[in-house]
Amino acid sequence: MQSTAYSLSSPCSIPPLKPRKFGSRAGFQPIRVSSSFAAPERHEHSVSLPNRSWRLSSSSSLPLRAWNLVPSYSKPDRFEVRATAAESAGEGEKSGSLVKTLELGLLFGLWYLFNIYFNIYNKQVLKVFHYPVTISAVQFAVGTIIVSLMWTFNLYKRPKVSGEQLVAIVPLALVHIFGNLFTNMSLGKVAVSFTHTIKAMEPFFSVVLSAMFLGELPTLWVVGSLVPIVGGVVLASVTEASFNWPGFWSAMASNLANQSRNVLSKKLMVKKEESLDNITLFSIITIMSFILLAPVAIFVEGIKFSPAYMQSAGLNVKEVVVRSLLAALSFHAYQQVSYMILQRVSPVTHSVGNCVKRVVVIVSSVIFFKTPVSLINSLGTGIALAGVFLYSRVKRIKPKAKAA
Repeated sequence: MQSTAYSLSSPCSIPPLKPRKFGSRAGFQPIRVSSSFAAPERHEHSVSLPNRSWRLSSSSSLPLRAWNLVPSYSKPDRFEVRATAAESAGEGEKSGSLVKTLELGLLFGLWYLFNIYFNIYNKQVLKVFHYPVTISAVQFAVGTIIVSLMWTFNLYKRPKVSGEQLVAIVPLALVHIFGNLFTNMSLGKVAVSFTHTIKAMEPFFSVVLSAMFLGELPTLWVVGSLVPIVGGVVLASVTEASFNWPGFWSAMASNLANQSRNVLSKKLMVKKEESLDNITLFSIITIMSFILLAPVAIFVEGIKFSPAYMQSAGLNVKEVVVRSLLAALSFHAYQQVSYMILQRVSPVTHSVGNCVKRVVVIVSSVIFFKTPVSLINSLGTGIALAGVFLYSRVKRIKPKAKAA
């Protein structure tokens, strides 16, 4: 008992209390009075300790709080959790933005790919089957069948459209018909590369129609960027080997019709009618276009898309039918993707993407059909496309100038 009292009152007792010498954990008791090692008090060798010095911590089962020797880090831990949650939210926003960018890029890629297939198959058919109205009606018919199947099997919700909405969509269907019809007429008359060189002037029509219907007035920089576009198209037209006026004016008319459709459809979707989302709007336009054009095709050209007529004309029925159907499927696919993109971007941005698509189609058609292209013709096409790039850059910096 005296040895125990001595260990509490004299500092000289520290050396003999080494654990290896005593061989027992009780040797640590007189020093670490506030530690969790207080449990070994039940050993016989330290029974008298609570009466003289250990009474200080015996009233609490948590001596660390009574002595307050170790600071608490609970608040910083909560702060770190909140900071980590904020960082995770920021990373989630960045990943969501990346997903949207990749999705938009995928849509543009599909738009270009389907357009390449459409132009190649369509040109092959129109070279031997000179009935553009009938071909346009067939393309709308295939689209109508696809839309009907989607609605029948609930692949997409069938819309409930009012009579007022149908009346509003009629102008869109009309310009949609004219845009496709004039494109087919131009492809049947001139080379694919020349048709799309002329259609590189779509930014010009986009600027004019956006100013008229959407109130987007162009700046002097935008107007200046249209000069090389127009000049390049003129230079390419003068040196085009397959040039003819019907093909030229048909392509120009398709520019006007297509940009009218884009601007008008954007204006209609801004009204946020619940049943008129992008796919629904395009589906209704496709069905309405077929209903309006089919009688006109029969009246103007007669019933030409039949095996009997094709055989009498000396055509390969299988090749014409298969390629016509592939062209129609590609047409419906790229038009539907085009409307999906249009809902995500402005009409001007859509027009710029459309002009980039021209580059891809021109290059692919020249390679596939082995179209002869002169140096001056290539220069004119290059100037027009450079003007399109300049136009897109000017349109991108316009909002910043407004904000300043």
